[in-house]
Amino acid sequence: MKISEIFYSIQGEGVLTGVPSAFVRVSGCNLRCVWCDTPYTSWSPEGREMSIDEIVAEVRGSGASHAVVTGGEPMIFPEVIELTRRLKEASLHTTVETAGTVYQRVICDLMSISPKLASSTPHEREGGKWAAQHERLRYAPDVLRRLTSEYTYQLKFVVTEPGDIAEIEKIVKEIGADPSRVLLMPEGISAEAIRDRARWLVDLCKRYGFRYSPRLHIDIWGNERGR
Repeated sequence: MKISEIFYSIQGEGVLTGVPSAFVRVSGCNLRCVWCDTPYTSWSPEGREMSIDEIVAEVRGSGASHAVVTGGEPMIFPEVIELTRRLKEASLHTTVETAGTVYQRVICDLMSISPKLASSTPHEREGGKWAAQHERLRYAPDVLRRLTSEYTYQLKFVVTEPGDIAEIEKIVKEIGADPSRVLLMPEGISAEAIRDRARWLVDLCKRYGFRYSPRLHIDIWGNERGR
């Protein structure tokens, strides 16, 4: 697998916020979100080829009890099935982070699904050359239904503006997701941007009964890579 980085930190988002975890970040993605905070795994993928043995050894060497397979998009790699199996064999609580556009029969304790909203489509970035592909692939309701029916999951939406809530409600209803597993997370790569959006996003969570997700790593380290 092409791996961008492996690092030991704390989970900054979702229901496991604050838990020390080893992160395996694959390099490669089928989407091109305009606000992507890891462009080195999507817009300009970089990294090195690593064997499953090498990846698992590095994760185990961190001493972590939790592993997070993230990206990029881990589910576009056939090898992710074997990787997650090996992580579970090593007695690691395993989270897979995905946009929910591709199905693979992985083994994990938490399927962390982040469906991409219309606001993610890059209509102008790089002349808009990725816009049509991104828009076609970003929402796959059949894949989302399968993932949410087969795994313990969280649905984590990146929110850029209050108007996004209508699309979020539509997706939750269309795929039959449990609203108690829905988290709204402010888009931003600085603590200031997160804080500004959090002010109105918390009100939306209260109004619609969804959970708020912080971006704890941004609060602590900013957009520093490998954190």
